[in-house]
Amino acid sequence: MSTYVATVVWTRPVDAPFKDNKYSRAHEWRFDGGAVVPASSSPSVVKVPLSDPAAVDPEEALVASLSSCHMLFFLSFAAVGGFVIDRYEDEAIGEMGKNARGAIAMLKVRLRPKIAWVGTPPSAEQLDALHHRSHEACYISNSVTTEIVIEPR
Repeated sequence: MSTYVATVVWTRPVDAPFKDNKYSRAHEWRFDGGAVVPASSSPSVVKVPLSDPAAVDPEEALVASLSSCHMLFFLSFAAVGGFVIDRYEDEAIGEMGKNARGAIAMLKVRLRPKIAWVGTPPSAEQLDALHHRSHEACYISNSVTTEIVIEPR
């Protein structure tokens, strides 16, 4: 089995208050390949200036992770199936709310891929099968209980 490492780093500025709960939520995600991503709480959860609206928040990262995983499997299965894709764009949307236990959770993620094909595109049935197979294979979707809906555009 594979192991994946992400290091999350937050540092309180020298002499900055903390106990008043008015500290910056800005931090970094560091990945083993060298990428460093600015991260923060969502401004819809913790208001600016304590959140950084330009940074990635965990909720966005979950949506992007599901979308990216689905896309990577889709591209591979399309290629093996003899189809050629020039562009794949997914404006994925995550919906937060209270789950059955009353806890706030990501209840649904809508993957909304728009695909530019070269040559003959797959039939509607083939496209549906590619998406279904990609969803079933995606490690991330297999790891969450969030409802994931695929709505090709």
